[in-house]
Amino acid sequence: MNVNLAAIPGFMAGHARVLDRRRYDLLMGEGSAQGVLAALDGYRNPDGGYGWGLEPDLRTPESQPGAALHAFEAFAEAAPVTSPHAAALCDWLEEMTLPDGGLPFALPVRVPTATATWWTSGDPGTSSLQITAVSAAAAHRVAAHDPAVAGHPWLERATRYCLDTIQNLEGMPHAYVLSFALHFLDSVYDTQPRAADLLKRLGAYIPEDGRVPVEGGTENESLRPLDFAPLPGRPVRELFEPDVIAADLVRLAGEQQDDGGWTVDYARFSPAGSLEWRGAVTVGAVRILRENGLL
Repeated sequence: MNVNLAAIPGFMAGHARVLDRRRYDLLMGEGSAQGVLAALDGYRNPDGGYGWGLEPDLRTPESQPGAALHAFEAFAEAAPVTSPHAAALCDWLEEMTLPDGGLPFALPVRVPTATATWWTSGDPGTSSLQITAVSAAAAHRVAAHDPAVAGHPWLERATRYCLDTIQNLEGMPHAYVLSFALHFLDSVYDTQPRAADLLKRLGAYIPEDGRVPVEGGTENESLRPLDFAPLPGRPVRELFEPDVIAADLVRLAGEQQDDGGWTVDYARFSPAGSLEWRGAVTVGAVRILRENGLL
């Protein structure tokens, strides 16, 4: 694999937001958890939630459920360092949780300009498995080193909602719902008795080549095996044959652009969001390749 590591710092300097530059430096052993957490604070609101474009296609300043995933990602990467803001985010999510235990896909958007249409059209009164599952999955990764998150009542409610909703799914869900539900089940595999059977059941919807088209996405937009199972040694990885994962790692490494970064194949809604996604997915690509022993 011919990944040009030397080109990445320059790409990050020219394209990425401070948060992702800090995340990349920490990943490469040159930064600090405190630097990542300090950069994350720039997206935090007084209510304990996150906004201000932490989700690059959700540019509005107010706190949104869609930003929680990215905040929890940063908290997880800061391990073993903890932040009281992680539990405060759980407090905010508890306030936003609907009676059935799920989170709405989005709250009313105050500044819709440059925000993706799926965020501006979200129903604040209906629970979303997609958002709840991906947020809870990331929170469980934080809970592995942060007792305040592990014992938070929001995470317990969200976990129960996700398990019940996944169990009641009929037919193949949307590609992103499928992906995030699998991430969630993988995150609770060792603690929730239902997770193993549900993971196997959902895994049956993935074709042998591991590629799942994204309905309503851009032309040829698909989720790949590493979108479902990025890390070795996890139960969700067992859904894929080793040669399928090996081929997808080659694909991922080969998608590095000449400028040193990676890009995305989904729709872009603003110049800022396009740049910020590139920085974020570059950190993600390097992390996956490192975790799989290829860098």
